[in-house]
Amino acid sequence: MRITLCFDFGNTRLKCAVFENDTLITVDVLADANPQTIADLILQHKATHSILSSVVHHDVAIENILQQQTVFHKLDHTSRLPFTTPVGKPETIGADRLALIAAAVQLHPQMHSLVIGLGSCITYNFVNRFHEFLGGGISPGLEMRMKAMNQFTAKLPLIKADWNFPLVGYDTRTNMLSGVILGMAKEIEGIADEYAARYANFNVLLTGGDMAFFAPHFKKKIFADPHLIYKGLYAISKSNS
Repeated sequence: MRITLCFDFGNTRLKCAVFENDTLITVDVLADANPQTIADLILQHKATHSILSSVVHHDVAIENILQQQTVFHKLDHTSRLPFTTPVGKPETIGADRLALIAAAVQLHPQMHSLVIGLGSCITYNFVNRFHEFLGGGISPGLEMRMKAMNQFTAKLPLIKADWNFPLVGYDTRTNMLSGVILGMAKEIEGIADEYAARYANFNVLLTGGDMAFFAPHFKKKIFADPHLIYKGLYAISKSNS
C-alpha cells in the first residue's frame, strides 16, 4: 500500500492531501508548519511517500523529517515533469504552478489548457497540446484586492468575501463586493476568451480556495476542481520516486 502525503504550502494556507495508492482520501488544513506537526501526520497516516510544493519560507527541518521517514521529493524546476518549460528562467516558476500544469497534462493530454489558480494571486497557466508550459499571467487575488482597498483608502472597510451580492451595490459593502468579485469574474472570462480565440481544442480549468465566490457569476461553464493541485503533486511524486 502506497500512502502519499502531498503538501501544498501556499501564502495563505498550509494543506496536506493524503492519497491511498491513486485515490485521494482527505485534504487537511494544517494548523502550523511545525516539524512535529509534519511528523504526527506521517505517523497518523502511516505515510510511505511524500512531496512538498512550497512558495513560502519554511523550516528546513520539515524536509529532513520527510526525507528520513518517507520517500520524499521536493518539487522544483529540476523535478521530472510531464511537460517542458521553455521559458527564460524556469527556476523562477512557482512550485504550485508546476503542479497545476502537471494535473492539466494528466487530465487533458491532447488539449491546449489554461489552468487558473485562485489563491493569494490569480495565476493563469497555459500549457499547449505539445506539453509545453509557455507561461501565462499573474494578477492580484481576492483577499489582496480587498486588503488593498482598505489599506490605501481612508474610509473603505476591510470586508469578508461573499458570493451573494447585487450587480448594483446599495451600500459600501455591496459596492465593494460587486466591484471586486464581479470584476474578477469578468477578468477571468475575458482572459479565457482571448486564449480560446487563439487556440482550437482549448480547455479551461479553474481551481483554488476562492472558487465558490466566482462560480455563480460566470456566464460560461468553466470546469472547476478544488483538488487539482493535489492531483498534479501526486502525479509528480509517482514520477520522481
